[in-house]
Amino acid sequence: MKLAFYTGPMCHLCTLAEDVLKQTPQAQEWQITKINIRDDTHLYHLYGARIPVIKRLDNGAELGWPFDVKQAETFLS
Repeated sequence: MKLAFYTGPMCHLCTLAEDVLKQTPQAQEWQITKINIRDDTHLYHLYGARIPVIKRLDNGAELGWPFDVKQAETFLS
């Protein structure tokens, strides 16, 4: 599964979210693309107050922080 991981520079919550993703059982099956929202004005306006956000590219569903391993696993299954 392909995922977009919206993040930003110096984002400690993004680091926590990335750690949660790594703890999920299916972590090796996902293709995660990190996207720095500061590189795109449109993305910054969409996600600036919401990062970190994980987006499934197969259906467009999004999961915003905070989330735990169980929530991430359910969202991504």
